[in-house]
Amino acid sequence: MAVSTEKLRVLVVGCGNMGASHATAYHTLDGFEICGLVSSGKTKEILNEKLGGKYPLYNDYDKALAETKPDAVCISTYPDTHEAFAVKAFENGCHVFIEKPVADSVAGAENVVAAAKKYNKKLVVGYILRHHPSWIKFIELSQQMGKPLVIRMNLNQQSSGKMWTLHRNLMKSLSPIVDCGVHYIDVMCQMTRSKPIQVNAFGARLTEEIPAGNYNYGQLQIRFEDGSVGWYEAGWGPMISETAFFVKDVIGPKGSVSIVAKDAGGAGKSDSIEAHTKTESLLVHHADLNDKEAFAREDEYIDLTDEPDHQELCNREQLYFLKAIREDIDLTDHMDDAVNSLKIAFACDESVQTGQPVRM
Repeated sequence: MAVSTEKLRVLVVGCGNMGASHATAYHTLDGFEICGLVSSGKTKEILNEKLGGKYPLYNDYDKALAETKPDAVCISTYPDTHEAFAVKAFENGCHVFIEKPVADSVAGAENVVAAAKKYNKKLVVGYILRHHPSWIKFIELSQQMGKPLVIRMNLNQQSSGKMWTLHRNLMKSLSPIVDCGVHYIDVMCQMTRSKPIQVNAFGARLTEEIPAGNYNYGQLQIRFEDGSVGWYEAGWGPMISETAFFVKDVIGPKGSVSIVAKDAGGAGKSDSIEAHTKTESLLVHHADLNDKEAFAREDEYIDLTDEPDHQELCNREQLYFLKAIREDIDLTDHMDDAVNSLKIAFACDESVQTGQPVRM
């Protein structure tokens, strides 16, 4: 396929935290042109002012699609709108970048992927850690630790003010272990390259500010076919402890690899989107013992010079989106992985609700 040099005209739908970051990427990178900003509230006006006040603003998605006729749509709204917005974009001949998760149900996610294939358009899902050099290295090193692997991860967020409002709104659609968990489930699947066979999960409702039946703290365990096991924990709210909110750790027969984020993992950082992708250092521990039963090799710290901040990661995501379109990259595996991680996350949600393990 010939590589087009024309700018990709993008309609940005959802102008909150992630939508603003993606819009900033489109605004600053060559190859993109924003043709409109869409939101139901005032976030589009705030974002537009930051970007120079030059973009058309819309309250209504259908009207924006009809009037701007974009080449692509960036969807960063609440998950319960993802399916309908994405399918409509494909029906209108647009490529789609969509924030994770693809939809608020497995059937919805499969419907989005089916629409991308039906209309022969690109679908890129916002799995931001796939574009982070340190996380890529983290996964690579984990695969050198032998099998089975023990994977321990969490992302607890002590939120207040605007972030607590955001979390409460998110929980109208999804639990923390689904919304955040898909990232880390995706990482676990990359590390093990094995099929999940059983999940078990628990949840707790620690506030009356969310509907009965919902929970704002959850933990999940995944058992893989190769004997590997994974644990993930996520909690949102003003009551959540920051003592250990940033655990990223993999153990195997040959040793362990850990993300050491001394600054990003410090007090007051748990609700910082910037801190969630920081690694700072990778600590590699080797299990080899000498004839005196002492460790034969010293632990080593790996500091990657390429440590992009959150905005740079969003830039890289969007450059990949552009590359996928211009070079007609086959995204079948990318889409299948996004649906698979969501299936596992919803199985964990089912386990919370039923109190029983779920076999995959």
